[in-house]
Amino acid sequence: MTHTSRTLLVADVGGTNTRVALASERGLRTDSITRYKNANYPGLETVLRTYIEERNLTDIDGVSVAVAGPVREGKGVMTNLDWSIDRETLIRATGAEQASVLNDLQAQAHALGIIDDANLRNIVPGPAPAMNSSRLAVGVGTGFNAAILHDTFQGRFVPPSEAGHANLPIRTEDDLDLCHFVETAHGFPAIEDVLSGRGLERVYQWHATKAGAPTERYAADIMAACDTGDDELAAATVATFVRILGTVCGNLSLVHLPFGGLYLIGGVARAMTPHLQTFGFTEAFRDKGRFAGFMQNFAVYIVEDDYAALTGLVSHLKN
Repeated sequence: MTHTSRTLLVADVGGTNTRVALASERGLRTDSITRYKNANYPGLETVLRTYIEERNLTDIDGVSVAVAGPVREGKGVMTNLDWSIDRETLIRATGAEQASVLNDLQAQAHALGIIDDANLRNIVPGPAPAMNSSRLAVGVGTGFNAAILHDTFQGRFVPPSEAGHANLPIRTEDDLDLCHFVETAHGFPAIEDVLSGRGLERVYQWHATKAGAPTERYAADIMAACDTGDDELAAATVATFVRILGTVCGNLSLVHLPFGGLYLIGGVARAMTPHLQTFGFTEAFRDKGRFAGFMQNFAVYIVEDDYAALTGLVSHLKN
């Protein structure tokens, strides 16, 4: 078999669904993407075997899987899915010699620099990146995480991270009050407790409680109300979310120095796009005292590519 005819299998395992696709050295085959509902299968091995049988596949040369949870020593752990996700499972299911398990943000980061420019929206300007500049992927969706991509002469390197479980930043009395409010769920005010879909709902509850009328709304309804201007609490909630998102992204940029840009990924990040500048994302992002000018080195983009994780898995297999 020649190098260019390798058959690659990739899968993106979410909390509810798993997307499986084929790829070759030329890249992801978007026409091959199939979605499976996790509740209908006892484990990932069954999902992969089902996909292989449905397509009458015989020789799989490489397989890579992204999971929405921490990965350690080749084993992925998900908080709401009791599946065994490790290299041995992938090899057993596919017969592939090359197998890997990545955190979903690692996979997203591996796609940076490969995603079509048409699927990137620049929201904070910055200088043109030099060759091999590091890029930072920041995922805001069901949860929150970040992963830095280093392009080196030895290949691409994306170390794992669980950035969403670090402390929320505190600048004001209101920030401290919000921390106390969200920490009741787990006894600790993590970034993900605000910067996620369920986090947005908690921020709304906090604003409603402060206003003396405690109430709840789903994240989608909060965004819709902010879009239409029907709910002052929704607008205040999105404003708080955007400010803290800017602060956290600025902090991560100082930690990782992504001179190739910071890339916001995920459903919540995309829903926030129309409101980022309205509610001061750039100002919060660059609000770093004497380093405010230095922050102009970092451009920020929204990734509008639904297949970024799968694309990144293919890139990882080819790396």
